[in-house]
Amino acid sequence: MTQNLDFEQLRKLLHTVFDLQETEKGLSILVDLPNNTLPDTPAWKDRRRVATEWFVRLEANIVLLPFASVSLCVYENVGSHNNDLPAQIQVIERATPMGTNVEHEVLSPADLLGSSSVVVALTELSATAPLKNLAKVCGFRGATLPGFTREMIPALSLDYAKVNARVLELKERMDRAERATVHLSTGGQKYTSHYDLRYRSGIASGGLMREPQIVGNLPSGEAYVAPYEGERPNEPSSTSGILPVQFGDEVVLYRLESNMAIDVESTGKYSDAEKMKLKEEPAYGNIAELGIGVLGEWGVKAIGSTLLDEKLGLHIAFGRSDHIGGVTGPASFRNPKNVIHIDRIYVPSVQPLIDVDEVVFEYPGGTAETILRAGTCVV
Repeated sequence: MTQNLDFEQLRKLLHTVFDLQETEKGLSILVDLPNNTLPDTPAWKDRRRVATEWFVRLEANIVLLPFASVSLCVYENVGSHNNDLPAQIQVIERATPMGTNVEHEVLSPADLLGSSSVVVALTELSATAPLKNLAKVCGFRGATLPGFTREMIPALSLDYAKVNARVLELKERMDRAERATVHLSTGGQKYTSHYDLRYRSGIASGGLMREPQIVGNLPSGEAYVAPYEGERPNEPSSTSGILPVQFGDEVVLYRLESNMAIDVESTGKYSDAEKMKLKEEPAYGNIAELGIGVLGEWGVKAIGSTLLDEKLGLHIAFGRSDHIGGVTGPASFRNPKNVIHIDRIYVPSVQPLIDVDEVVFEYPGGTAETILRAGTCVV
């Protein structure tokens, strides 16, 4: 088993990421729990162990931290990635400089997070979307680590000041771009899709969550943007084209129109399932994000977890977008249990049947710039 971070490494990480001040409110560590619908796994169990080890090390040294309290909190999983948090979160233990309270206090997310200035979520199902929205109300800074494993611990030791600077270069280009064109190839066939970036700003997730209301992933290292969804009167989105996504050994071909995957043009087990999913839950087909990760430049390798793998290159997400500047939220879904934001990651170890030939940003005035070529960032 890979060694966990010791206290000094944890303290350095917290200070670097959150720019801790002399006096902070609470630090809340969140984990979600398995149930009959979504049973436990060894990786999930070990993630809860990692979170508990972090709590124990911080608890033992709390007088060396600026936090008024450190709390270990649990909630029942919400069934899908980026669905809203449940109505109640249970505080398992809360440590203060005066001692540790082990009463099992139950609080609403707003009450718990309103008393926190820093939130760290080591969860099975991503809590990034709800925590981004709650941060706007409660004012905390937060790091989400969905699917975190001990294999990712070395990535927490990167120089995030340099990672952030690289990410900001891409964000600036996303801010200026009116459109992105993605050229992918699979099985000797080439496919092109276009993404409408008007009226949107890029988001830099470079590992520094230093301002109130900012929530991002750890490990970090990506710039991303929610494509325009056509919410303005008489101005539809121009996102369109064919987007291939690999499922198992099958490549599903989505047809995009007006920023929605509206149909599947391929055939096969997964193609049929995805076609049915789009029919039953149209909001699942919303093109929620265009992102570019940079950690491959630091030699980081994919490990089979979205949290880390999306930071290595191109990724395109379906579903919920309201947490990153879009307009598709839980109310857009026919069934609340179907609320999701799911990334499709275009790096060789994740989708080996699909090659990223080129990603081009198009700017006002007719200029264009190649951002990725042969899967590698060339900016």
